[in-house]
Parts: sequence; C-alpha cells; structure tokens
Amino acid sequence: MTLHEDEIPVDEALVRALLKEQRPEWADLRLSPAGAGTDNTMYRLGDELLVRLPRTAANGRSVRKEQEWLPRLAPHLACPIPEPVHAGTPSEAFPLVWSVYRWIDGDEAGPDTVRDWAAFGADLAAVVRELHGIDLMGATRADDLSWYRGGSLRACDQWISQCFEECRTLVGLELDVETLERLWRAALALPEPSGPHVWLHGDLKPTNLLVQEGRIRAVIDFGGLSVGCPDAEHSTLWDLPSPARQAYWDALDLDDLTWARARAWAIAVGVSGITYYWHTFPAFVAECRARLRAILTDAAGR
Repeated sequence: MTLHEDEIPVDEALVRALLKEQRPEWADLRLSPAGAGTDNTMYRLGDELLVRLPRTAANGRSVRKEQEWLPRLAPHLACPIPEPVHAGTPSEAFPLVWSVYRWIDGDEAGPDTVRDWAAFGADLAAVVRELHGIDLMGATRADDLSWYRGGSLRACDQWISQCFEECRTLVGLELDVETLERLWRAALALPEPSGPHVWLHGDLKPTNLLVQEGRIRAVIDFGGLSVGCPDAEHSTLWDLPSPARQAYWDALDLDDLTWARARAWAIAVGVSGITYYWHTFPAFVAECRARLRAILTDAAGR
C-alpha cells in the first residue's frame, strides 16, 4: 500500500537483501509482516527482533533521531521503549537509513485488551509525567527535534484552515466541520503556552501503546520525538474512552487552557489526516473520524 508520492517500495525480498548485506547472521531468520503505519513498514525477524524501514526520505530523518535518542531516554523511563540493535545504512537496494530493534511483546490498546480504562488513563499520565520530567540533555527545539506538534497552533492555521475547506467537499465524511473549526479558532485566540519545553513522544495513540493484562507494557514509535510545549502530547486522549481521558486529566491536573489547546491539536491532526489519506489509507481515516466524533461528543456534553 503506497501512501506518499515519494515513497520507496519495500517487500520481504528487499529486507532479506539488506540483512544479507549488513547483518548476514540474521539473514536466514524467519521474516513476517508486522504492520505498517503512515511513516514506516515493519517486519518481525525471528522471535526477538523487529525491522523498521521508513517510507520516505523525510521519515528516514526520524529513524536517525530514534537511533540517537532512544538509548539515552530509556534509562529514565519505567516502561520499555524500542531498543535499537542495528543502525542500517543506505545502500543500492534501499537508499535510506533503517533500524532493527528488539521485539517487545504486547497488544495494541483497545476494547479487546483493556478493561479498566480509568486505570489505563492514570497509567498513561504516569508515562507522560515521567517523559516530560527527563532532563533535555542539551537538546533544543531545533532541526529533527522541532516537529510541528510541539510548537504553536497559530503557525499551523493556514494549513489547517485549508484542511477544513477540503473536509467540506468530501462526500460521506459525516462530521460537523463547522463546530470543529469553531473549536479550533477558539483555541487560536488563547494565550500561547508559557511553560518550559519538555521531551515529547508526539503520537501517543492506542496503536503506539502496547498492553499486557490491560496495563501499559511499552510505548513504541518515537518517530515524532521532539522538544517543545506539552499541549499537543495530550491530543491523542480523544482516541481513548471518556474514563481514560478523565483519569488522565485528573492525574496530571491539567487546566482548561491546556485542555482546549490539546483538543485543538487533536482536531488539527484529525482533519489533516482525513484530507491527506482519504483515498489511500481508509483505516487511518477511520481513526481520525473516530477521534473527531469523540471531540464533538465531548464538547456537546460540556
């Protein structure tokens, strides 16, 4: 499934070729598809490893970022995060950097794997508090650590306004775009956040949260790792049931301004995801629509 115009195709034969070239001791291990997101394609390698290849050159920069920073962040976090064990180099077969990680057992967070959503929300708040409390170790909001979600809502207004207009033209979207845009514009009028910059995962949605026995086991996919304001970190809460959102909010004692800005980030990610992937990635579009419907329901009840 090709999602981007500049995407580099990947298949099992290519992965085998890369392994034979760079890690021949792994080349004969069992290889099986392990999922594909908007930025990377994954293969499980044997029982203990995961191969992760970026879809585009821009995604390749995120691979380097993970290789550099995940080993430095991991000692400060109680839950496991991906552990790079090989930094793949560009070659004739594949012109981008790529990674091999240790495999982490766990299931995606969802209605079949989580029963106590309030406890889950509190667990997620603990992960976020821990991540945001890690010393920046000299890192600043620059270059690959300056992803847009850690910056200003206002800087995204022109882009997101265009997404609202495109959403109005989509047949079958069935969303109250007017209310979503009103919530977005209300957040733009709020004061900018004034707190210190922190480490941000950037995309703590359920597919990046692995669980065992209903509790968070690991956090994966740090391709959006950045340094910035924490508001956008809370945006994926609308992917979770209401009890999880409430428990998370209570645990972190978030104020109404932070909540409104987080909701605006959730709207931005949702409408931009729908317009970009409408014709190519229906499963991701469904995720975005569900998020925006949760925002509308939540807003109607307040």
